[in-house]
Formats: sequence, C-alpha cells, structure tokens
Amino acid sequence: MTKPLKIIPLGGLNEIGKNMTAYEYGGDIIVVDAGVAFPDDEMFGVDLVIPDTAYLVKNKSKVKAFFITHGHEDHIGALPYVMRDFDCPVYCTRLTAGILEIRLIEHKMLDKVKLVRIDAGDTVDASAFTVEAIHVNHSIADSVAFAIRCPAGLVVQTGDYKIDPTPIQGEITDLTRFGELGREGIDLLLADSTNVEREGFAMSERMVGKTLEELFSGCDKRIIVSTFASNIHRIQQIINAAWKNGRKVAVTGRSMENILNVASGLGYISIPYDTMIDLSKIKQYPDHKICVISTGSQGEPMSALYRMAFSGHRQITISESDLVILSSSAIPGNEKSIYRLINELFRKGAEVIYEKLDAVHVSGHACKEELKMMLALTKPKNFMPVHGEFRHLKAHAELACECGVDPGHVFISDIGRVLEMYPGGNCKLNGTVPSGKLLVDGFGVGDVGSVVLRDRKLLSQDGLITVVVTINGMDGSLLAGPDIVSRGFVYMKESEEIMDEIKETVFESLGDCQRQHVSDAATIRSTISDDVKELLYHKTKRSPIVLPVVQII
Repeated sequence: MTKPLKIIPLGGLNEIGKNMTAYEYGGDIIVVDAGVAFPDDEMFGVDLVIPDTAYLVKNKSKVKAFFITHGHEDHIGALPYVMRDFDCPVYCTRLTAGILEIRLIEHKMLDKVKLVRIDAGDTVDASAFTVEAIHVNHSIADSVAFAIRCPAGLVVQTGDYKIDPTPIQGEITDLTRFGELGREGIDLLLADSTNVEREGFAMSERMVGKTLEELFSGCDKRIIVSTFASNIHRIQQIINAAWKNGRKVAVTGRSMENILNVASGLGYISIPYDTMIDLSKIKQYPDHKICVISTGSQGEPMSALYRMAFSGHRQITISESDLVILSSSAIPGNEKSIYRLINELFRKGAEVIYEKLDAVHVSGHACKEELKMMLALTKPKNFMPVHGEFRHLKAHAELACECGVDPGHVFISDIGRVLEMYPGGNCKLNGTVPSGKLLVDGFGVGDVGSVVLRDRKLLSQDGLITVVVTINGMDGSLLAGPDIVSRGFVYMKESEEIMDEIKETVFESLGDCQRQHVSDAATIRSTISDDVKELLYHKTKRSPIVLPVVQII
C-alpha cells in the first residue's frame, strides 16, 4: 500500500498561539513553526505555554528540519526550548533568523542551533520533502508561506498572511505563485483563520501611517507610542511621522531595543540621520520635540509602558503633557490588562489614543474576502483551517465550502489528531499522537503540572496552614509544638480562637496515633492533615492547604 503523508498539528488549533505542525512521510519528519502561548488566569506563576513535543522526541531520529514562517512569538517562541532535544537545521528568512538569534543567545543555545537563512522563492530539500518559501504580507517583515512536496502530493501552509496592496516595504503577497500552484494542483491547503469573522479586507498598513502623521502634526505634547516590538513596519512609520514633525525618537523596552537593532542592521528599517537619541537624553528637549517608542501595548506588568503608567519607570513619568498612542489590538485574553493600563494612563492626566478611538492599528491577518481570494487561487482538493479557536475553524470551513471545496474534503481537526493524505489527494483523519501543552515556569519546562497548578490555585483562594510538631520516637509523646503558621488564611493575632482549636485538634490527632502505636511520620502527617482540614472546613467553610511538619527524634 502507498505510504501516506501524515499532517500532525501539535498546536495552534482550537487555541490562539503555540503554533506547530509536523509533516511525516515514511521515515522523515519536518516541522513548521514552534510557537508559544501565554498563560491564562488559572495558570498561577506560569510564564509561557509551549507545545508538547513528546511524539517528536520519541521519533527524533526522523526529524530532519524545522521551517519557520515568521518571527512572531506564537511561531518562534518555543524554539529555544524545543531545540534542546533535536540536532537538525532551522530554515527561516533573514529577519526571523535575526530575532531568533536574540532568543537563542538569551537561552545560551546559539551554538547548538543551526540557523539557515532563506529568501522567499527559495526551495529546500529535506530528505523526502521539498519545501518552497512563498512571500506573504503580515505585520512583520520577511513572512513566508510554505509549499511542501513529497511523494504523497502537494500541501500549502499559508502561515499568517494578509493581502496588502500597498505594503510599507517589499512586494504584495505573491498571489501569482499561489495561482500557479493552484493550477498545478494543491492536494491540501492549511490556512490562517484568525480574522474569518471580519468582513471585507484588512486595511493596508499605510492607513496607520496617515493616522499617525495626523496625530503628530501640530501636537505640542510629548508623544509616547506603544506597539508590538516585532512590527517593524509600524515602527518605521512612527519614526517617519516623528522625523517629518521635527521630533527626536527614543525607545524603551528591552525587546524593542533588540529588534530595532536587528531590523536596522539588516536594512529593514531606515532611520533618518540624527533622529534617534538615547532615552537618558529626552529631558534635554522640550515635550513637542520628543517621541518615545515603547513596549507594553498588551498591558504586560513588567513592560515599559506599564511601568510609566504606574510610576515605576526610571526616566519617564506620565503627566498631562503626554499623548499616549496604543498602536495595537488586544490579544484575546489580554483585554482586562490593557484597559487597566488605559485607565491608569487617563488617571495620570495623559491623552490616550487607542484602537477603539482611531485607526492606529490594522490587523496583519486576512479578513473574509482575502480568505476567499486565497481559496479561489489555490483551488485545493482538501482544506484544513488552522490558527484559531474552534469558532474560527468552523467559520473558515464553511467559507471553504462556499468557495467550492467539497464538504467531505474539509477537515476541522484538533492538536494531536493525525490527517493522512494519500497520492491523488485522498485524505482522512486517522488516530492521534501524544500532544497538549507544557508549562514553562522560570527555567523549568514541564515540571509544573496539574497537581502543582491545583495547589497554587488553592493557595491563592484559601491559603496555607503549617503545623510543626516534634515527637519522641520511643513512646510517641509530644516533645515540642504544635506550632501553627498561617499564610493567606487568617491573620493569627486576630484569630487566636481558631488557632487554639487547631492546636487542640493536633493534640487529639497525636493522642490517637500514640494509642494506636503509630510511629511512622507519613501516617502521623496524614492524620494531622485530615483532622485539621475537617475542623477548618466545619468552622470556616474554607479549605486551605494543611502542611504538617513532623520531626521524630
């Protein structure tokens, strides 16, 4: 029987972020993207969420290469963690490689990862696969789609894209190449679903430039603009608007500084002579001569703009003499943080412009008419919507059917679910592989699991009670304690009665253990824990974590 191509999404389906897709044919695997997602409110203390790559690690000898569509965190952020387990090249465009180098240096992984720079139009042979990079427009330069060929057929994965007729830099999305591939015969299309619910076309990035120039023109305030550090086209337009209006530009935020250095060094940003100044020198100029470009458009607590708003920034304090522009849209789940930031900026007296008030942001993702255009050009035999929550995938699947794709050839999948494609374009969903999410907390990857999260949730809700006792190992008598320590449960000095009852319960628990000749510490800890939990729930209807510390001497 002819071998199938297995398409295995390991992230990016039924969720926003941590995009990763594996392609397996026979003894060869290639992987497209390796992104992160950001933790939700239930993931206490977690820094990042990355795909579970257990299946790839199990088959690491088969993994021949990684291919990266563009330099956004939801497509590259997991790579420094993932590549600890693999020894194969990573193919990406120049700007993506520049951004990845920063990440790899931070993780001390630069010498361990072989970055291979490619350009749109290049073709790479990776064992059974031939991968062609196709230029697309997005909110970061050097974005590409991939046409993936193997003996089972041709698959096109669009990556994140839009069709911008007037891009800031470079050419428009290579619609000609997509059309040529469509005429050749595309067996399967995987396409970005993020904006499928938005009618019409995504606005051109140049529209933001016009709005920025209008806001800068005649403004006598200091202007602070916050945007995504990776959106170098937006940064270019901010610099252009400042230069046209005689303003000096300073940047704040480590990621902004790093990417600006990379992008300008590679020629993706053009900075007019004598425009940039160091942040430490902004007080040497009047307010109407200064523009600050900042990180923090998502309300991140450690970001530069957040520290400005909450009076924690060393060099900038927000006041009535500031115009703050948030040139971004909210990543789903960040709305509360963003509006808290906006409220604080208003409270400090600043004038604040954000997406709901003016056209200071446009999306980098294709809207409904652009998605239709991609389907019309590629004419795929089979279609799998990717990059979105279930509602996005469902709407995109329905759109594909409207555009002529046979409903029986449209597959709404999930992470870990395998789609098999046979020569001639026959596809079917067949089985699953291990998948899910790994939680990154500090330097730890995957060591924070459901039990730890449950305990952190309990600690945040009901607190902790620690009971410390010292017991005679010969006869089980109490030598010291019980000492009670409360954290996040009650303030001990104001709750002496409940503390006394806890101590009395511990005395009774130890007495029971002594009468039953129980001498092992584990059983004694369990008895104390159960009895104290029962008392506290009966008295307070709360269930703090009870941590007995039993020392036997």
